[in-house]
Amino acid sequence: MRLTNGFSKKIENHVHALAIYFVHYNFVRIHQTLRVTPAMAAGIEKRLWSMMDVVEMIDEYVARHAANLAERLIG
Repeated sequence: MRLTNGFSKKIENHVHALAIYFVHYNFVRIHQTLRVTPAMAAGIEKRLWSMMDVVEMIDEYVARHAANLAERLIG
């Protein structure tokens, strides 16, 4: 018998998953009709991002907000 539904029920985790999806959709994924990413088509970004760029951005965010994040996890 499974004790989980296979996903987090916390709304905060769902919001984070959506944010990662939107970054991927707009900055990493080349769209077939545009032949570039939506961010490039809108003139927001000039280069194609890789998933490594997204991971580095997340790591930088966590490093800058480590104390605040730890406090929220503990408390």
